[in-house]
Amino acid sequence: MNVLLIGSGGREHALAAKLAASPLLKTLFCAPGNPGIADVAQCVVLDVTDHGKVVDFCRINGIGLVVVGPEAPLVDGLADSLKSAGIPVFGPSAAAAQLEGSKAFTKALCDRMDIPTAAYGRFNNAPKAKNHVRQQGAPIVIKADGLAAGKGVTVAMTLEEAFAAIEDCFEGAFGDAGAEVVVEEFLEGEEASFFCICDGETALPLTTAQDHKRVGEGDTGPNTGGMGAYSPASIMSDALIEQTMETIIRPTMRGMAEQGMPFTGILYAGLMLTESGPKLIEYNVRFGDPECQVIMPRLKDDLLVLMKAAADGVLSSMGVHWRDEAAATVVMCAPGYPASAKKGSVIALPKSIDLPDGVTIYHAGTATMGDDLVANGGRVLNVTATGKTVTAALETAYQAVDLIKWPEGFCRRDIGWREIAREKEE
Repeated sequence: MNVLLIGSGGREHALAAKLAASPLLKTLFCAPGNPGIADVAQCVVLDVTDHGKVVDFCRINGIGLVVVGPEAPLVDGLADSLKSAGIPVFGPSAAAAQLEGSKAFTKALCDRMDIPTAAYGRFNNAPKAKNHVRQQGAPIVIKADGLAAGKGVTVAMTLEEAFAAIEDCFEGAFGDAGAEVVVEEFLEGEEASFFCICDGETALPLTTAQDHKRVGEGDTGPNTGGMGAYSPASIMSDALIEQTMETIIRPTMRGMAEQGMPFTGILYAGLMLTESGPKLIEYNVRFGDPECQVIMPRLKDDLLVLMKAAADGVLSSMGVHWRDEAAATVVMCAPGYPASAKKGSVIALPKSIDLPDGVTIYHAGTATMGDDLVANGGRVLNVTATGKTVTAALETAYQAVDLIKWPEGFCRRDIGWREIAREKEE
């Protein structure tokens, strides 16, 4: 079949590479894609905010499945428009995408379905939010309610930090996303990412990962979209996975179906592993970025088959299988990220033959300028490697990072530090 993939980042490059390996695939189109995706797909110019144009493209090109990579088109209802036109799509409806599009919506679902999560309050003005923070004290977590590209969350260790984060939201730092604020209790524990593929009724657990949100080594500095990741996360034992399915994922699936908005696509649970068990930090309604870049190299199965089964509502008869190898990715960023990244610096990538075995460089924010590859975003490259252990995968990934000639680029050098410490103890 012909497939249209929506998106332009490292997540979409990883998805494109996996979809391109399917024997069921005829032609893979990507809108808009990037220079790395162009190696495995036909990149097209298509305004994905114009749903009519997307539908027309699908009809003209005989698209058998649309895969929506990022969250914004899902929250905007692209899946609804495609389904109404009879075009199969992998991704949730706008109503179901509220799980990511509105933190207040998710909190209300948690209340109704008794899903373990942080205690919270929601506010539509700064004075009330600040008063709540004074009552609760610090540390405390401030979240813009809507989509903020991974940057609308502040873990405030002091009241002053919390007040500044609240002011940022209501003064427009995150646009409409900050019109309402959710203030949460600070949860103690270790974070983990957990993914399921869903068809409205069935949620098949995929695998675990752990990413690093803070820009600085030692998990310091402001939050980013993600500076690196690894999979699997050994801290997520089989018992914890089953507990997560029983107390968080299945109640979510039931609750969404009861509300008339069954969830289809990727359900990504950001978890805090507390002393009392896993608690939901937040949901995303698509693959994580950069977690997708460490999940795809480990997936044994045909991704296209799984996605089409989810779109068709027949996942209950499917299984998912994983390679024993670990995978890790290191994100290389442009100077100034995450505040104001400087674009245009020239990048010289090594030839594939010169890379260590098991390395893939996914393009996250690149463009071509003449004959040069240049930085065109904040997170620019995802240097991904596989290995017998996370430690081995990261050693190989950093070897590849050192082969890239990009003086302006930077990365964290301590990705996976918790897992490396655990592996040393074994």
